[in-house]
Amino acid sequence: MFQDLPTPPVDPDRIVIADYVVPNERAIVVAASRDPVLTRATSDAVTILSTNEVDRLGEARLTPLLRLAPSTALAETGPAGTQAQLRIRGAEANHTLLFIDGIKANDPAAGNEARFELLDAALGDRLEILRGPQSALWGAEAIGGVVTVSSQDPAYLGSRWHVFGEAGSNDSFRTGGSLGTETGAVRLRGAVGHSQTGGIDSFGADGERDGYRQTNARLAALIDLGGDLSLAASGFVLEGRSEFDGFDPDSFLRADTLDTTENRLGAGRLEIRHEGPLELSVAGGLLASQNVNLLDEAELNRTNAERLNLSAEASRNFSVGDTDHRFTVALDYERDDFAADDVAFGGFTRQQRDRDLTALVAEWRMTSPGLSMDAAIRHDMFGDFADATSVSAGIRIPVTSGFSLAASYGEGIAQPSFYDLYGFFPGSFVGNPDLTPEKSRGFDLGLRFDSGDLQASLTWFDQRLDREIVDVFDSETFTSTTANGDGESRRQGLEAEVTYKLPFDAILGINYSYLDATNPAAPDGTRLSETRRPEHRAALYVTGRSGSFTYGASAAYVGARFDTDFDLFPAERVRLDPYLLASARIAYAVTERAEIWLRGDNLFDTRYQDVVGYARPGRGIYVGIALHR
Repeated sequence: MFQDLPTPPVDPDRIVIADYVVPNERAIVVAASRDPVLTRATSDAVTILSTNEVDRLGEARLTPLLRLAPSTALAETGPAGTQAQLRIRGAEANHTLLFIDGIKANDPAAGNEARFELLDAALGDRLEILRGPQSALWGAEAIGGVVTVSSQDPAYLGSRWHVFGEAGSNDSFRTGGSLGTETGAVRLRGAVGHSQTGGIDSFGADGERDGYRQTNARLAALIDLGGDLSLAASGFVLEGRSEFDGFDPDSFLRADTLDTTENRLGAGRLEIRHEGPLELSVAGGLLASQNVNLLDEAELNRTNAERLNLSAEASRNFSVGDTDHRFTVALDYERDDFAADDVAFGGFTRQQRDRDLTALVAEWRMTSPGLSMDAAIRHDMFGDFADATSVSAGIRIPVTSGFSLAASYGEGIAQPSFYDLYGFFPGSFVGNPDLTPEKSRGFDLGLRFDSGDLQASLTWFDQRLDREIVDVFDSETFTSTTANGDGESRRQGLEAEVTYKLPFDAILGINYSYLDATNPAAPDGTRLSETRRPEHRAALYVTGRSGSFTYGASAAYVGARFDTDFDLFPAERVRLDPYLLASARIAYAVTERAEIWLRGDNLFDTRYQDVVGYARPGRGIYVGIALHR
């Protein structure tokens, strides 16, 4: 899935940036198929932030960019670096699948969640948020949707370099650089970055500040092996250290503690591809992670994991009249190895576990002047629990000038995490090895409009989740475990999105989403709203260029939502107030090779919480400089 894309299409699906040509990044969707497809041929709901938009918005971290897509609910447990959970269309935090340059990046040592808190915005050039169940293509965790972070394809970059530095509020500093080069048959792009901040007191008082530092590196390469063969390589490394406020060990209430977590996540992937009437590819990847929790610099516990991915894929394109078909079959293999250890419990949580799966995938896509259709089926053969089959289908029909109707159905699954299955904390928690994968299904109905400069969509969705894995508390022993819950969680809503290409190389994006997400019905038929999911949310952003100036600005509105306050006994549902976040950046090209900028985030100095009891930073102001060629 690395972006070794085909030759750029002709106008209007190409844009010129500086002295090199790249595909119009809005014209291509990476994750809606086993191979990238044109946006106008997909029935799925997708939001794309292009390289220019990511650069001009200038955010330090990826999480503010995620807030700009419809139906995304982001919950950050304090300042930068603390846990950041993304829920798409009301799904759970471990129901989003993350790819970084084609590498499945969910952390098996952290509940199969994507570690969005570790992602610096400089880690990728392009961001894609595909909404709805996608397990028929990509397997487990793709229930809410798929987030793809991509480097620019080395095939379109030529030789260029870029270095930058930025400093500002809360003793924040970040720096980094990138290099792209082309030598004969080898095209290479690499980048490194470092960021740190003194942070704030996440307990929301005037106590000890909770800081954060992170270092990252990435590499993408494309090598022409001659004939119809090519080799694509990608990799990344993340290392972060985050201070946070945990719980008092005696009262079990939130407190201004000296907790720290250290995280490492690294991965690499190689793919050999043969182009021709029959396209063939073989790929392999390895991910490794480590998470260490400390209190006042003394280690409490740690988890480690490795994931091996192997895949083989064959695709055939053929035409019947004016109708183009593409048929793909694939074989995926995945093995996870997990280890846990502790000091706090005298090693009682120590364990080593492993599991594997083999999956068969088939996908068909059809495009004609009056119709686009797709269908996929995947059968996952798990080593530790029952097999699962997922299907998807979609259709997009042009109805009049610029307008089209879209409909899709998809299914999703989520594996139990190692913690769900085998977790153990003496006197408080025991996992359940008899769990089965969660299962979801969802429908989309949409109206799309595309006139070239203006794209708009209106999408209604309905998703259901069965066999949800829940915590079960035993009031007699005061211990808990996990179980597949009864009943059905429901998520339905509406998404409206507009993107408008303005004069002077400007882009305006506006969206609104409504969500009704409820838990399974209680015995009396009552359905409670899911926590940390706002009913209403909206976002706006604009980026552009005017002479020597480039600019970007955004605003994200998050409506009221519920959370659970565990400081109360018994725990109570509480309402979190709505909030509005605004950010802006303006940059000036001093010369062709030098740029300075001024950036601000949370410009209205909004005081808000994503998670009850944990404060988020106020207004921040930053200045930066970049040199490039």
